Amino acid sequence: MSLDVFQANFGRLRGASVALACLLAALPLALAACAPSGATSGGSSSGTLTPVTLALDWTPNTNHTGIYVAQAQGYYKQQGIDLKLTPYSSQVAPEQLVTTNQADFAISFPEAITTLRAQGQPLVSVAAVIQSNTSALISLKSSGLDTVASLAGKRYAGFGAPYEQPVIEQALTCGGASNPSFQNITTSLDPVEALKSKQFDFAWVYEGWEVIQAQREGLQLNVFPLKDYCLPDYSSPVIVTSQRMIEQHPDIIKRFLAATSEGYTYAIQHPKAAADMLIQGAPKGTFDDTGLVYASQNYLSPLYAAGAKCWGQQTLDKWTNYPRFMYNHHAILDANGNPITTPPDYAAAFTNTFLPPCQ
Repeated sequence: MSLDVFQANFGRLRGASVALACLLAALPLALAACAPSGATSGGSSSGTLTPVTLALDWTPNTNHTGIYVAQAQGYYKQQGIDLKLTPYSSQVAPEQLVTTNQADFAISFPEAITTLRAQGQPLVSVAAVIQSNTSALISLKSSGLDTVASLAGKRYAGFGAPYEQPVIEQALTCGGASNPSFQNITTSLDPVEALKSKQFDFAWVYEGWEVIQAQREGLQLNVFPLKDYCLPDYSSPVIVTSQRMIEQHPDIIKRFLAATSEGYTYAIQHPKAAADMLIQGAPKGTFDDTGLVYASQNYLSPLYAAGAKCWGQQTLDKWTNYPRFMYNHHAILDANGNPITTPPDYAAAFTNTFLPPCQ
């Protein structure tokens, strides 16, 4: 399975619109145009702003609130940064924009980073947006599938990632299913719409968005948080950069994260005001239901840094336990689409070095 298919399908779980023409450029001038924005020197001390690009993983949502807060409050400018957000596109994964030097940072997920590193792309997570996995399996109340065990043998609205099968089988086994097999059917349908179509029996969603959205529509769901069913917890989503940025522009990373951390800290303390800034900062027409944004923000604000000393902190346990689960279940694929046979370097996938110190 290609990275494009992996990311496009995973995008439904929150999973970058700049063309890959830069890869084909041969002339020095063309290559210079494709240079990462962070390569420009400058900062608050010189009075100029450093252009920095962040690739979003999906349309703007409450996973991104701290970034919009930092823009609205001027935190990036205070750090000498002119931040550009690259909108999500199903044509190019945000991680690809980082690996091809067309973005300095991207919103990503441990699954994608672990897979890309196995394929020779040295991406590194530099901050955890949310400390825990907030995803869950869901079924309609009307289906009568009110336990995880009852999902065994049923039709799952899948998105085509190699880790879906072992993750769900683990959850079903933990929930008491004697035979955790199920019908894994890849679909392009929105997960909640897939259930409403009656073509599928259960799906994998995020509690902080799809579950709240369904509830606001009056749709009754059974919700089974995955971290409650014998699966290693992990931080998701995360902010990723390249090894090249780490080696060549550590100061830009520090300044970017200082502003971003301030934005998420504000969102933790002021959910409604932060949601206002997200709504106002996102492109017009992004949110049909602003009430969903406020409800989602109330859900997520306490979770951004829950269990950590401050926002963004990552742990070796989380970067080991879940990727090791993926590895043990042959769900980390190399560039040829084959499961890797050597355990990944778990510690190399993340760093807290560039985060501001906890107060």
